[in-house]
Amino acid sequence: MDVLSVEKLVKQYPAFRLNEVSFSLPEGQITGFIGRNGAGKTTTLHSILGLLAPDSGEIRFWGKRLSDDGYKAKQRVGFVSSGMSYYSKSRLRTITGVTRAFFPAWDDALYRTYLNLFSLDESKTPEALSNGMKIKYMLALALSHNADLLILDEPTSGLDPVSREELLEIFLDLKERGKTILFSTHVTSDLDKTADHILYISGGSLLADRPAEAFLEDYRLIRFSPQDLDAEQHRRILGARRDKHGSTGLIRTEDAKCFAQQAEKPDLEQIMVHLEKGAEA
Repeated sequence: MDVLSVEKLVKQYPAFRLNEVSFSLPEGQITGFIGRNGAGKTTTLHSILGLLAPDSGEIRFWGKRLSDDGYKAKQRVGFVSSGMSYYSKSRLRTITGVTRAFFPAWDDALYRTYLNLFSLDESKTPEALSNGMKIKYMLALALSHNADLLILDEPTSGLDPVSREELLEIFLDLKERGKTILFSTHVTSDLDKTADHILYISGGSLLADRPAEAFLEDYRLIRFSPQDLDAEQHRRILGARRDKHGSTGLIRTEDAKCFAQQAEKPDLEQIMVHLEKGAEA
């Protein structure tokens, strides 16, 4: 059974529409959710969590609709966001006490384990913590009520490379323990290291829902000079960008045989940037 299934999710704003987004999350995997600013990632996540009321669509946690069993489902879901803030001058132990009251399955021994693991001091206030430590504190809260699904909205945003690497190790460890993670981020290199599956959203529509390796195998990157390509080759380029060495173009893997240029395997960032550039052309 899928941990989460989303079917034809729609949210309409005056200048934006989340357009019948559908996907599902299998148990024990890390799914990366990518897309540029304003593409619909946060709207999707907030709709899933009930922080926004979608106009239509169906959301199920472990096969049950959120509308039918919302309280029980949310007990098994943890949400962590770089944009979340607590009372900046309250001590962590005070915030924890308030949070504990909402979760009957709260495990204080587990919470203490994570405090030690993350080197968190309950006497401190959020304003005294670095961004990385704030994220670790939110993870400690989420994991201490035995959340089986973690929804992470830009959790590594603004972190230094060492702090990001520490968090990625934690995410991989959680996956090994059977936790399921939906991970929205602009730092696509984090997903190159961790993601089993990729969701790619653009302009409110889900353009890709693929295993990570299959998604990477779908595309190739070539370096070219525009004058060297004929009209048919130009048509096969999905998106192009320039750098100090010239131009690069993203093509489908099956089209590589149509080009004399050597084709290379791109990473997630190169795929997304080229596709978005193509969409703007």
